[in-house]
Amino acid sequence: MVNITYLGHACFLLEAEGYRTVLDPYANGAVPGLLDLDLAAEAVYCSHGHGDHNAADRVKLTRTALRPPYTLAEIPVPHDDAGGAKRGMCTARVFDFGGLRVAHLGDIGRTLTQEEAEILAGVDCLLLPVGGFFTVDAAQAAQIVRQAGAKVVIPMHYRTKTTGYPVIGKLDRFTRQFGAVYQEGDTLALTVDTPAGIHVLKQKMAKGEES
Repeated sequence: MVNITYLGHACFLLEAEGYRTVLDPYANGAVPGLLDLDLAAEAVYCSHGHGDHNAADRVKLTRTALRPPYTLAEIPVPHDDAGGAKRGMCTARVFDFGGLRVAHLGDIGRTLTQEEAEILAGVDCLLLPVGGFFTVDAAQAAQIVRQAGAKVVIPMHYRTKTTGYPVIGKLDRFTRQFGAVYQEGDTLALTVDTPAGIHVLKQKMAKGEES
């Protein structure tokens, strides 16, 4: 089992076997509507160097004898639809927990190449930006879901009434393209029995009510 907690924007906490991994922590004040981060974990990964994704200093790394319960694959992807010419490159990451694969696509700005789709094929959980402008939009995100054949998808990097950048799209533009949409709390306990579909998590660090 992997516990996946959505902290907000593109930031997640993955927990398995007592080992905590933070993905894409944001700097204080970087994302409208989100509380400041003050986290502790055994590992932290940032997909790229922008302030809403690279605040590794907001995560205190603990000294531990625990070994990571996953192997890690990294995939360079562009932050735009021009091969990175506009906003640079990102690192998408696939965490393999020995039977459960969780992929975080950072700020990917286009749909998948055939090679990328093959690497991600059948991924158990896809952490996917859906808001557009800085990333793929809702339609492109839906295409990525189909390309990867992802079982569980957790959308990220979108706007709500209280959080996110005004220029990015709202969540319903993405979710209305799917039949199976589950509304969860801020944490999903991912197992082999988790129902396939879109799992919408509340942002744990949101200051106010989201929608």
